Amino acid sequence: MPEATREYGARKVAIRLDILRAHDAPSTPEALIREVAQAVNVPVRAVKGAQIIKQALDARRQMRVPTWVLTVDAELEVEPGSTGGRANLRAVPPPVPRLASPKAPADGPPIAVVGAGPAGLFAAWHLSEMGAKVHLFERGKPVETRARDFGRFRGKGLLDPESNICFGEGGAGTYSDGKLTCRTSDPLVREVLERFVECGAPPRILVDAKPHIGTNLLFRVLKGIRQRLLENGAELHYQTRVEHLHLEGGRLVGLELADGSTFATPRALFAIGHSARDTYEKLLAAGVPMEAKPFAVGVRAEHPQALIDSAQYRLRGARPDTLPPADYRLAHQEGSRGVYSFCMCPGGMIVPTATELDTVVVNGMSTARRSTPFANSGVVVQVELADLEREGCGNGPLAGLEFQRRLERAAFISGGRNYRAPAMLAQDFVRKKASGRLANSHFRPGLVATDLREVLPPFVAQGLAAGLVRFDQQLRGYTSADANLIAVESRTSSPLRIPRDLNTREVPGFAGLHVAGEGPGYAGGIMSAAIDGLRTAHAILAAMTHA
Repeated sequence: MPEATREYGARKVAIRLDILRAHDAPSTPEALIREVAQAVNVPVRAVKGAQIIKQALDARRQMRVPTWVLTVDAELEVEPGSTGGRANLRAVPPPVPRLASPKAPADGPPIAVVGAGPAGLFAAWHLSEMGAKVHLFERGKPVETRARDFGRFRGKGLLDPESNICFGEGGAGTYSDGKLTCRTSDPLVREVLERFVECGAPPRILVDAKPHIGTNLLFRVLKGIRQRLLENGAELHYQTRVEHLHLEGGRLVGLELADGSTFATPRALFAIGHSARDTYEKLLAAGVPMEAKPFAVGVRAEHPQALIDSAQYRLRGARPDTLPPADYRLAHQEGSRGVYSFCMCPGGMIVPTATELDTVVVNGMSTARRSTPFANSGVVVQVELADLEREGCGNGPLAGLEFQRRLERAAFISGGRNYRAPAMLAQDFVRKKASGRLANSHFRPGLVATDLREVLPPFVAQGLAAGLVRFDQQLRGYTSADANLIAVESRTSSPLRIPRDLNTREVPGFAGLHVAGEGPGYAGGIMSAAIDGLRTAHAILAAMTHA
C-alpha cells in the first residue's frame, strides 16, 4: 500500500480477556499490540502503539465466566475511511489539564488550613504551589507516630482521643481500603489520581475501574504529599488543635489554638472531618450556621472472603490468582427507608474507630494486596431528621451527632466497657434469636456476643433485618452462621452541614472562613474530599486576587 494512502490515528479499543489470563495481561507492549490487532482485525504491523487506560472486571450474572475488559489507547494504521475491523473505534479525548488558578499575591497574608485529611491536604498543596503562605494545622500526629497509637488501641484497648483512626495526618481515609472511586464526572478526578501517583501511589490506579491504594501504601503517599507541601514552603503544625475563631466586624482575623496562642490570618479553610465533634460544638457556640442532615448507621458485616468469592464469581473451587478478592454493592428499599452496603473491604479487617472515651465505633480497612481471609462491609440504614427527634435527640444542628454518641455509648456498655465490640451472627439477627455464638474474626480488641437488637434502635434493627434477608437472596450465604455483625458503624458520613457560598465557599456572615470536605457536608470519601479541597483552594485564590 503506498504511504500516501495510509491513515494514522489514536483509537479507543475494548479488549476482553477471560479469567485464565492474568489480571495485568498482556504484560508486555508486544503482547498488548497483538491483542489490539486481533481485536480490531488488522495485521500486527498496523498497530503502531498501544497503552492500557482502563481495566475492569465484568462479573455480571449473565456472563459465563468473569471477564477482564481492557480499554486501550492504540495508534492504528488503516485504510482511509476504514473502521479498522469489528471493534468499535472512537477518537480518544485530549488529556484534561490541571486546575488553573490565579497566583497568590507575593505579599499576601498567611492562609490557615485546618485539618490534614484529603480535603485539607489537597487544598494546602494547591494553595502552596500557587505561591500562598500556607499553615496547615492538624490536631493529630504525623502518619508514622499515629500508626503506633492505633496499634496500642487495637492491641491493648488504649484510646488516645487526639491520635486515632480519625485524627492525624491523612484523616479517616488513612485507615481504610484507600478506595479512589467516586460517582462524579468532575475532570479533577484524573488530576487527583495523577497527584497520588506522583507521591508514590501505584500507577495502576490510573487505569483500574475501581482504583484503591490500601492503608500500607497510603502511608508512603502521605509522606510524599507532606514533602510536596514542605517544598512549596508550607508550614505544618501537628498536634495543634484550633479552639476558637477571632472575629472583628463579622470578618475572620485569627485563630486561637489549644495552647492559648493566636495565629493571625484573614482567611482560613476548615477541612475538618466528620468526627471533629468538639470543634463543631465550638463553631456552633460562636454562631457559625449549621444544620442537621440525614446520614446512616448500622453494623459491619464480616464474612469469609471465600464465601463472597464463591457467591460473586460462581466458583466451584478456590478463587484463581487471576481474579481479585470479590467485592459487592448491595441495596434494599424498606418502605421509604434505604438499607445498603457501605465501604466494602475485600480481603480486609474490621478496626476500632472510636475518637471519644467510653464509646465503641467500627470501620473497615485493607492493605493494597487485600490478602486477609475476611471480607467486611458496613451494612447501614438511613436515618432521617424525623428519626432524630423521635429518638429524643431534638431537632437542633447537632441532633445527629447526639444520636451517634448514644449508639456508640450503648455499644461500649454492651461490649463490656473495655472497647471490645458487641457482635452477633447474621443468622441469629435475622431469626431474632441470640445463640451466644460468633464466627471466626480478626477483630481487636475483641468481640462480645450480644443481642444487637438491644443495642440498635428498633427502626434501625428492623431495616437491617429486612435488608439482610434481601442481601442473602442476592449473595448466597450472606446471612449464614459464617457471618458476624459487629456494632456499631456510625461514622458513614457527617450528620450536619455548614452552609457556604456557591462561588467563594465562605460561610455566610463569616468573611474569610471557608469550609470543605466531608465534615462540613460536601464530600463522601477520599476522592470527593480531595476534589472539594482543590476547588475550594481555587475559590480562595480567586477571592485573594479580587480582594
